[in-house]
Amino acid sequence: MFKILKTEGKARRGEFSCAHGGTVQTPVFMNVGTQAAIKGGVSALDLKNVGCQIELSNTYHLHLRPGDKVVRQMGGLHKFMNWDGPILTDSGGFQVFSLASLRKIKEEGVTFASHIDGHRIFMGPEESMQIQSNLGSDIAMAFDECVENPARYEYAKASVERTLRWLQRCKVEHDRLNSLPDTVNPHQMLFGINQGATFADLRAWHMQEIAKIDCDGYAIGGLAVGEPAEIMYEMIDVVEPFAPKEKPRYLMGVGTPSNIIEAVARGVDFFDCVMPSRNGRHGKLFTWEGNVNIMNEKYITDDRPISESCSCPVCRSHSRAYLRHLFKADEVLALRLAVLHNLWFYNELMAKIREALDNGTFADFREKYSGNLEKRA
Repeated sequence: MFKILKTEGKARRGEFSCAHGGTVQTPVFMNVGTQAAIKGGVSALDLKNVGCQIELSNTYHLHLRPGDKVVRQMGGLHKFMNWDGPILTDSGGFQVFSLASLRKIKEEGVTFASHIDGHRIFMGPEESMQIQSNLGSDIAMAFDECVENPARYEYAKASVERTLRWLQRCKVEHDRLNSLPDTVNPHQMLFGINQGATFADLRAWHMQEIAKIDCDGYAIGGLAVGEPAEIMYEMIDVVEPFAPKEKPRYLMGVGTPSNIIEAVARGVDFFDCVMPSRNGRHGKLFTWEGNVNIMNEKYITDDRPISESCSCPVCRSHSRAYLRHLFKADEVLALRLAVLHNLWFYNELMAKIREALDNGTFADFREKYSGNLEKRA
């Protein structure tokens, strides 16, 4: 399933395989299609063209619409969205954080008020596993609680203890579902999630405990939710020694190009973030020369591509002036082109990280780009 090919310091160059899509090269960025679509008018075919290896969708949102049973009836998420590569589904646990005003947490699980129409939804470990089984993703994430930051120590401690119990329940139900003769994807994997807010002792304890449960991979959740980047890096450093070496590691919801480079240096293999698509839809573009705000007046008559060092379809075909015009004219094409460029950049970033690890030059790559990619172009 997961093989480490090479290391440089704590950074790992690996290969990951699952039921769909052949072999994934890691470190890898997973493009976020929350509702089985990338926001900005990007299709599954587009994802292939920009170098995406894994697509990520959300359990809670697909449960609400069209409904996970509808997706199951349509043959699973792969057939539904016409994507033949690997898919990871988040568990719905992040909505425990993001919909804090609409939910109530108990030992059994979480009761939500739907953000669409207000109707009551209950989701616990078993329900999350059942929904993800219906979706047929390659990787199912364990149901967890992502606590707010800053959190009270006593609450964070009770939360990680409950999240551990939830993982144990997820594991039992996931194994049961995979054994059923009519399950959509009997080879679906389960990743556990490390929590603990920004308390080093809770993070370390929780990773040691969830490592005792035989999951297919382990994620670090509950970071990049407002804490300084230095604190996030500190938490990764705390967790890393206790994360099983032979299993993939996934830093959830991260992040900027610099965040990704720094987390790779600390031993992380998988990443996801809405940033490339969300920023793109607001005219914020990533380049190897730094960040471009295409709305700036200086681009009105700029006939250069977004980045002269980029070979994406957008940079090969369109000028900064044209893209700025599309945004100012509220043309939908603006969103599509900007998102395509940013997704291309993120996937190229990961390819260059892998190339540097292959060549033993990741330390030089990190020194050159980690800070510079945050600057304005």
